[in-house]
Amino acid sequence: MDGVPSDPTQSQYLTFFIAEEEYGIRILRVKEIIRYDTVTRVPSTPRWIRGVLNLRGIVVPVVDLAIKFGIRETPIARHTCVVIVETDLEGERTLMGVVADQVSQVLELPPQEIGAPPAFGPRIRVDYIAGMGRVGKKFVHLLDIDGVLSAGELLAVSAAGASAEPAPGEAAPPEGAVT
Repeated sequence: MDGVPSDPTQSQYLTFFIAEEEYGIRILRVKEIIRYDTVTRVPSTPRWIRGVLNLRGIVVPVVDLAIKFGIRETPIARHTCVVIVETDLEGERTLMGVVADQVSQVLELPPQEIGAPPAFGPRIRVDYIAGMGRVGKKFVHLLDIDGVLSAGELLAVSAAGASAEPAPGEAAPPEGAVT
């Protein structure tokens, strides 16, 4: 079949911006894109979990990847949106929301246009990157969404909240504070 994938969606990525950098997620993992609206904060969670939103009666956790990647909190603006993705948490398909400054485009990236993640230098953990998509003279960070939204980290968050210990990267409560 001339090296063309039988399913063209296998090489399609939804791209979006976080802090002026372009990131991509396989289109098959994206369920929908919604405007950023009411997100309810959940106590004892790290800052990178913005809270939860109500998606037609389903409670969906919302993650701010900019905070998780150590960049900055995503400011809420006119184009801010939540990309609803399906991720694998301990073998179970789960919906999660990812905050984006704005959605960019759907890219078709054949395998020969995807390079290995760099061994150094990115502002995010390399194990979060599935590859680097070449688009003209620039690159798009192709995310391993299961790695970014891993069950291990989410379970650690739950344990940290239950034990009143601060999650990694979170400040400890002031001495003498009631927890």
